[in-house]
Amino acid sequence: MLEHSVAPVLYQELTAVNGKKIAVATLNSEKSLNALSLPMVESLLPQMLQWKADPQVALVVLQGAGDKAFCAGGDIRDLYQAMKDQPGTYQPYVEDFFTKEYRLDYLIHTFDKPVLVWGNGIVMGGGLGLMAGASHRVVTASSRIAMPEMAIGLYPDVGASWFLNRMPAGCGLFLGLTGASINAADARFIGLADVFICHEQKAELLDKLLTVNWGNTVALNHQKLSDVLRAQEEGCRTQMPLSQIRLHQDAISRLPGQADLAGVMAAIDAMQGEDKWLLKAKDSLRYGSPITAHIVYRLLQLGQSLILADSFRLELGLSVQCAKLGEFQEGVRALLIDKDLQPKWQYPDVSTVPQAVIDELFRSPWSAGQHPLQDLGKLEH
Repeated sequence: MLEHSVAPVLYQELTAVNGKKIAVATLNSEKSLNALSLPMVESLLPQMLQWKADPQVALVVLQGAGDKAFCAGGDIRDLYQAMKDQPGTYQPYVEDFFTKEYRLDYLIHTFDKPVLVWGNGIVMGGGLGLMAGASHRVVTASSRIAMPEMAIGLYPDVGASWFLNRMPAGCGLFLGLTGASINAADARFIGLADVFICHEQKAELLDKLLTVNWGNTVALNHQKLSDVLRAQEEGCRTQMPLSQIRLHQDAISRLPGQADLAGVMAAIDAMQGEDKWLLKAKDSLRYGSPITAHIVYRLLQLGQSLILADSFRLELGLSVQCAKLGEFQEGVRALLIDKDLQPKWQYPDVSTVPQAVIDELFRSPWSAGQHPLQDLGKLEH
């Protein structure tokens, strides 16, 4: 009997007409909505490196098992346990998890061959980390994309300090602070997705990819994949949902002009509209951690001048410090463990958070020569 059901990631290599291969990786935890676990990351990283080096592999496809989610975020229950067992201290497990996760995300961002991510259903947190850096990002009618870390006292990581800064004015700040869930049209609008295709056409699309004469020229393979995806998109346009962000873009674009974080939050709260999406975003902003709000605000200011590798280095230090602080642990407890939705945040609002607390979170735990991600962007993997 095959043990496939227990493998964290399933791998296939499909052979195209001219013998080139399409490599497919499937996150294999349908029950957890394919939440990204450490075993998944430890499986994917060496496999992706192997595919990168294999001249027969023309492109890589990343997908999630089942029809509900590509990946609903990082599997944070083990992180919670580590923080709970030794509160207020440095956690080797936390460092190990985030170091490997960010290394994988960076690899996808810098992968020379085409990487197609099938972003169907729920794509949150760590799932967005896998998707954001892919060369070809597909969304479907059921795509629900979010960085909801405000609710757990962490912050939008997995390269968000990089990609939130590259959205239309104010969008990164709004989405980072509210954790608002966006649809396929929104994802296209803010640059987190490239193509909209009907989910039920995935098998047909893969069949078409096998008829392509993939070559050895990476740039041409990117173009060939783009052409197939665009042709497939033609028949799906009528199913594209309406963008929710566009409705509020005028108000969102003015957020960066506010004098401080309190001003930004007040401006979000004062945004006009009674649609459910906006009201839910406002509720999430009120529920979230005041410390996280400060992190998001500063991260977006710092991230404007960072290269991609430095963004991941900054985020790793932040994530390790957040685990030590205790706010992250309390947020996970309230939302996912006890599910009482009554987090006891360390400060009642953003105006009472001491600057020194935020300064400490942004202080790297390592010297430059000891940083676990010091080699990113400096060496060929």
